[in-house]
Amino acid sequence: MTSLIEKSPLFDLRADIPVRATPEEVYAVVSDLPRSGEWSPECQGGEWISGEPSAVGSVFRGRNLRSEEVVAWAPLIRGVWHTDSRVTAAEPERTFRWMMLSHAGADQKSVWGFDIEPADGGAVLTHHFRMGTATAGIHKIVEDLDEAGRAQFIEEWTAKIAQDLADTLKRIKEIIENS
Repeated sequence: MTSLIEKSPLFDLRADIPVRATPEEVYAVVSDLPRSGEWSPECQGGEWISGEPSAVGSVFRGRNLRSEEVVAWAPLIRGVWHTDSRVTAAEPERTFRWMMLSHAGADQKSVWGFDIEPADGGAVLTHHFRMGTATAGIHKIVEDLDEAGRAQFIEEWTAKIAQDLADTLKRIKEIIENS
């Protein structure tokens, strides 16, 4: 029997919110990853470690913090940890995306991003996450779980990501509209 952890995509979520700002103003904020600590539930910011900031091919090292309450029963990384990601799309006023890299620096099928559409009174900002196949990190989390435990983890992690996407968008909207 194939484990549900092998399905593709493993995660594919999105959320959107209207923002009273131009697509240019929205893009300027969401493409500035060092500022992500202002809006992300986990990423506390970070720094560009190679390439031109916010340009395709550039690598960003994020500093993350996860509390003990997040899917508390699962063997997740807790406290502070770092991730590297490479910008895969940077189209001003339209889209900004980055792919998570493995600890060895290899691409993973784990992509976060923002899309921006012009709308009456401003723009619609969409935040999305897609994990095409389970990353090494996901495999490590579920390696000692039976299939029911894996299903519970995927269900709870999906709900966590969905909430994180919505919370991120609310915070970005507040930052942009109150500046």
